[in-house]
Amino acid sequence: MAFRDEVIRIRLLRLEEVISELERLKRQGREVLRGGLSLMWAVERGLQLGAELIFGIGSHILSAQYGISTDEYRNVVPRLIQQGVVSPDLQDRFEGMAGFRNVLVHDYVRLDPEMVLDVLERAPENFSLFARDIRKWLEGR
Repeated sequence: MAFRDEVIRIRLLRLEEVISELERLKRQGREVLRGGLSLMWAVERGLQLGAELIFGIGSHILSAQYGISTDEYRNVVPRLIQQGVVSPDLQDRFEGMAGFRNVLVHDYVRLDPEMVLDVLERAPENFSLFARDIRKWLEGR
């Protein structure tokens, strides 16, 4: 697979849209979000999309640029850190995100709304830091 900047840039633009929407939802407050099933679904979908974009961007970089295959999403951020693509500070920020994404996608169990709202509290900033590091890496190539 050949590395293509435009693939990453398009996904980063989509990630920025997701971040913006998650920030808007977050501003509504936990009480409002708890009170509306449609709002909680929007939060869940936004978190899922953000996670999938991050893992997709990371997987493309690892595979196309470094020849590294990742069989599990939980390995993407640590391998990006090993390659110097993203900051080591992201390790803790993305710990558990792959498992959370799997629960969202596969609906293994009924989600705890408080857990979803806890993830929402951190996600916009964490996603933004990831996007910043990827842009910085792209510029330095």
